[in-house]
Amino acid sequence: MYQAVRARLSALVRGAVRVARRDAGMVTSEYAMGIVAAVAFAVVLYKVVTSGAVSAELQGIVKQALDARM
Repeated sequence: MYQAVRARLSALVRGAVRVARRDAGMVTSEYAMGIVAAVAFAVVLYKVVTSGAVSAELQGIVKQALDARM
């Protein structure tokens, strides 16, 4: 019984390694799409944070925090 369990476990590990090798990582086109998505998100986030309303609100929060009594 021990040999049967060991053989089955060994087969499962070999199968997992085979699958991992087949799908080892991203290809160049996936890297490019990931970079484009990250840059687009960064641009949108930058525009939101530097907009007038958000900038004024952030300044108000910082001013309120600095004026707080300890």
